[in-house]
Amino acid sequence: MLATTLSSLNGIPPFLAYFAVAIALVLIFVRIYTWVTPQDELTLIRANNPAAALAFGGALIGFALPLSSAITNSLSLLDCAVWGAVALIVQVLTFVVLRVAIKQLPERINQGEIATGIFAAAAAIAVGMINAACMSY
Repeated sequence: MLATTLSSLNGIPPFLAYFAVAIALVLIFVRIYTWVTPQDELTLIRANNPAAALAFGGALIGFALPLSSAITNSLSLLDCAVWGAVALIVQVLTFVVLRVAIKQLPERINQGEIATGIFAAAAAIAVGMINAACMSY
């Protein structure tokens, strides 16, 4: 029993390493995403703007889905970081495409249009799911 427990604890260093890479990638994603979007999501969320919270939350989930797939399927920390970067690029490009597809997307989110926030979140999550499935190499 003790040997099994000690053996299980051998997984803690890799867990911590992958978790640290994932958190770093999430923070990089948040920085780049909030830099690319013209609206200030965090200020809007602090001001209780539900459209901003929905859109930003969907983008985070849309990024976390393929990131979790990258962690699951990666061969190393570097491999995980590379595929995490791919997920980041795809998610940021999703916002760019949404901005072209939905007229005045940032302004509508600024105004708190919940339908726009829901659609942006759904699109980000849908792309994230497809992105994650494509990473099952």
